[in-house]
Amino acid sequence: MNNDIFYHPSIDHLITLAIKEDLDTGDITGEAIFSNEAATGRFVVKQDGVVSGLPMIEIVYKKLHLQSSVECFFKDGDHVKKGDIVAEMHGEAKKLLTGERTVLNFLQRMSGIATKASRFIGEMKEYKTKLLDTRKTLPGHRLLDKYAVTCGGASNHRMGLYDMFLIKDNHIAVAGSVTRAINNCRDYAVRQNLNVKLEVEVDTLAQFSEALALKPDIIMLDNFSLEDISKAVDMNRGTCLLEVSGGVRLEDVHSIAALGVDYISTGSLTHSVEALDISLDVELG
Repeated sequence: MNNDIFYHPSIDHLITLAIKEDLDTGDITGEAIFSNEAATGRFVVKQDGVVSGLPMIEIVYKKLHLQSSVECFFKDGDHVKKGDIVAEMHGEAKKLLTGERTVLNFLQRMSGIATKASRFIGEMKEYKTKLLDTRKTLPGHRLLDKYAVTCGGASNHRMGLYDMFLIKDNHIAVAGSVTRAINNCRDYAVRQNLNVKLEVEVDTLAQFSEALALKPDIIMLDNFSLEDISKAVDMNRGTCLLEVSGGVRLEDVHSIAALGVDYISTGSLTHSVEALDISLDVELG
């Protein structure tokens, strides 16, 4: 995923909404204290991490009509250290401060996601297993959240309900069996002329065996023990791509990847985000 997403209509709408909810009728503190003083603003990282969302700085301030260019000293996906200045800009002090929180809300969240993804990748880098995100993103922020995941070195799972079949436990419960659910999806794909991958989630080795016989593109092993993951890998013999999911923690990924699965997915990359500490330091002149 590249940074074209920052110019997607949905992101433009999101930024406009973010500015509106903060600014509303105006920045009364800024209006009271400042006239047209010029200032320099520097975005400073307060802890080590991976930066993501730098294009947001210029985009947000352009919407606030700040006449200034942004100089970025790093690019998205770069590792940064405490004290690094990631970007600098010059302009009207009042507008620099008006946009401060909106910019930081985007920048800190996205950098937090990228940093977390990078830590997971670091635990499994010696293996070929890929780390995937999920749909457990902040509503309205999916494109940004998933972009940030890639800045940390991980990969995107499906973007939504429209670009891949993913049969989960409730689908199986309603369909009546793994076999029926898979066949229903394949029949639908033929009728609708869809060329998308089919993945099925299983939570027992019995379900895995049933799914394996039908050779879907991917089988997701949900909350499997390490022992059962190993058994599934042996049973699979390269027939399908295997994904492990369900409560995967940072301390788990090395052991899981060592078993030879193709993917590990975890919602924690985006649903449990610790923002990277970044601040805007402003000085007159």
